Parts: sequence; structure tokens; C-alpha cells
Amino acid sequence: MRQLLAAALFLFGAFFAHADQISDPLAWLGRIATAGKQLNYAGLVVYHSGDRGETSRISHMVVGGEEFEKLETLDGSPREVIRTRDEVKCFLPGQRTLIVDQPQGRRSFPSRLTSSYASLAESYRVRAGEVSRVAGLEAQQIVLEPKDDLRFGHVLWADTKSGLLLKAKMVNSAGKSIEQFAFSEINIGAEFEESEFRSRFGDANGWRVINARGTELSDDRLGWSFRNALPGYKMTSAVRRKIGPNRGDVTHIVFSDGLAALSVFIEEISDKDSSAVGPATSGPVNIFKRRVGKHLVTVLGEVPAKALQLLADGAEAVQ
Repeated sequence: MRQLLAAALFLFGAFFAHADQISDPLAWLGRIATAGKQLNYAGLVVYHSGDRGETSRISHMVVGGEEFEKLETLDGSPREVIRTRDEVKCFLPGQRTLIVDQPQGRRSFPSRLTSSYASLAESYRVRAGEVSRVAGLEAQQIVLEPKDDLRFGHVLWADTKSGLLLKAKMVNSAGKSIEQFAFSEINIGAEFEESEFRSRFGDANGWRVINARGTELSDDRLGWSFRNALPGYKMTSAVRRKIGPNRGDVTHIVFSDGLAALSVFIEEISDKDSSAVGPATSGPVNIFKRRVGKHLVTVLGEVPAKALQLLADGAEAVQ
């Protein structure tokens, strides 16, 4: 009887310890951040923003700790993106163009969260929501409500077994969806051959090749400062790139809170340049442009317009 009671108490305690663990929203964010980078998976992803939709096929493989990822659009303009540890190649067959870049810190769905996910609690109220189903799998909902008006809210759904992000929705202050990514089909633990991560366009012989790689900049070589610090956002990368034979260089700086991100582009312009300044939008992306001396500062991102303008208004060249 004592042994039976002890076993019952053990199981009772283990059950509630497990329940506490899976209801901890920060623990879920950790699982999501890890799963997207360490698991093999293949599936169909459906994207929606306003009246725009797109379906893509994604394949992700990890070999010896190195990631391989392939993304192919299945409707609209054809596009194929292949990501490895060293580079990202974007094939645009309609334009017979290949763009080659270095991997950036910000990743796409389902690897949206960075390893610094714990810092999200500084900028968002994080809570566990309901358990539902996505792509035929049981999914735990995690809600991230912004603590200020410098970022949008996010709702995430993660596979309860693997932690892989199955669905992600960005919402405005009224709770209305701005954009959404979701798996409609998913095979977690898929097996691949490395040959499956080669482009179906081969070496793109005869195509125009654009080398978008840049030179990484340290703080002392950046040449710019930002007076208006945005709470929770940290500079994650700074690169100087060539943008064409007649346009010189552009400095590209990224600020992120671990989920939301803003990109700053700074390029020198002539006095006769007639580029429009002020706010603009392109789908879910907000844009703000400002002239600073002989430079055009463009800030864009899937964040509220207020955040963009604050950052742009505080940009100044460092002598």
C-alpha cells in the first residue's frame, strides 16, 4: 500500500511539474527558438497579408550542426532561396538573376526567434494561450503583447511535441492581423539527401549575378549615431554595400528586439536628388525617409510608424 501511495504521489507530482513546465511561456519561446534551427522538417507554408497570399515549399536539414534550407514559391513570381552557413542565394528565374548575400541575423519563418529570446520579456507581456491544432498537429499558443507602441503584438503556435513553430501571426493594437505565416502541411523529422538542397537552376549560367555581400562595420567605423534609443531594440548588424556603379555605397544597419526588426539604409545623395521624404507603406512594411545633410536616411520594418520616425529623427553623422 505504501509503495502504491508513493508511486501515485510521484506520478501526481510529475504530472503537475510537467504541466508547470509546458505552461511557462518563456520555456516555450526557448523550445521554439531551438527547434527551428536544430530539426529536420519539410512542408508547405501559406503567407497572408491583406489581400496578398503566397504558398511556398520549405525544406530544412541539419548535418553535423550545419543548417541547410531551401525555400521555393509555388505561386506568383517564381523564386528559390537556398541558405547555408556561409551564404544565401536567391534565384529569380523570371529575371534570370541570381542574388548572393551573406546570412543575416534575422531569420524567416519558422526560425523567427533568436537565441536571445529571454529578453523578449522586457518588451512584451508573454503568456500561454490555448492548445489547438495547426496542420493536423497539436499546437500550444503563445501570446506576446507589446508593453509600448514601438512594436506590434505577436501570436505564435508551437508543436507540443517538438516545439517547432507551426503558425505565427502579427497583430496591431486592435488585435487585427497584419500578416500570418502557417504550415498547411508539415513533416517533422524528414530525411533528405544533400543534393535536394541544390538549386534546380544549377549554376545559373548566363544569368545576371548580383553580389550583395557587404563589409561588416564596427561601431567606430559606422560613422553614424542615433540619439533616440528605442527601448528593447539593439543593433544586431551593420554592413556597407555597393549599390551600383553610379550610386556609391549604402550603409545598412539592423535593430531588433529579438522578434521585431528595423532596417536603416543610409546613402549619399546629390543636391538635385528629388527622393520623397516622410512616411510611406509597402504592404505590412512601414517606411520613413529623412534627409540628413547630403545623405538620405531610410528606415523600414514591420513595426509601428512611430518607431521608424523616432529612429530616423535621431540619426546624425559622426565627425
